[in-house]
Amino acid sequence: MLQTLKKHRFLLEELVRRDFDRKYKGSFFGAAWSVLNPLMTLLIMRVVFGHFFGSTIEHYTTYLFCGTVVFSFFSESSAEGLMALMGNAHIFSKVNVPKYLFLLSKNTQTLINFAITLCVFFLFCAIDGIVFTWKFLALVYPIIMLLVFNLGVGFLLSAMYVFFRDMQYLWAIVTQLLLYVSAVFYSIDTFPVHVQNAFLLNPIYLFIRYFRKVVIDSAIPSFGVHVLMAVDTLVVLLLGIWIYRKYDTEFLYYI
Repeated sequence: MLQTLKKHRFLLEELVRRDFDRKYKGSFFGAAWSVLNPLMTLLIMRVVFGHFFGSTIEHYTTYLFCGTVVFSFFSESSAEGLMALMGNAHIFSKVNVPKYLFLLSKNTQTLINFAITLCVFFLFCAIDGIVFTWKFLALVYPIIMLLVFNLGVGFLLSAMYVFFRDMQYLWAIVTQLLLYVSAVFYSIDTFPVHVQNAFLLNPIYLFIRYFRKVVIDSAIPSFGVHVLMAVDTLVVLLLGIWIYRKYDTEFLYYI
């Protein structure tokens, strides 16, 4: 796979550039929307939910931003990944190229947006009085895991969308549901223990929890959290790759 990526490196770079330019083509603010989107979402949630949770959760703005920045990365990557195959059918139906390049280009584009948003996030942390320590380096782990997790989800969604076009609408509903069950704007500390444990079954919550633990509590999550996150990521990735390989030759018949 690495040799294939090296061979098609130029194509991947052009796809990323094309996707980035196409996303903001005709937009007055252009690439600034990669920052404005999560900021506006943060502002709306801060106004709506700040009255209910702001007084009980320390550094609530940072707490909320941790959830927003992680969930936005996942939401954008999965939505873009879903269209990776169908959006490029006019290319791979005429030219024999590895189809996963289109998914990689989508995820690279969303990773760039995420990196820009992270810079703003750290600025907000400083304004909110968060103390920066060496433990912030631990954030590299959930970021890498989330990137790989997004790839796995993209493999699954893009393949399913080829055969089942309603997936676009179903996934929008699933994403909305995930927003509410990932504790983006509230705390689960007041819930019964068995309910709190049930949240650990949600991979997105794990990523958000990791960010909050490092940034707000200045602590590194337990080894069990690392293992659980790695297992979730590996299972989704392997399942996605398996689906891609199994139906790779059939995609052309359904586009």
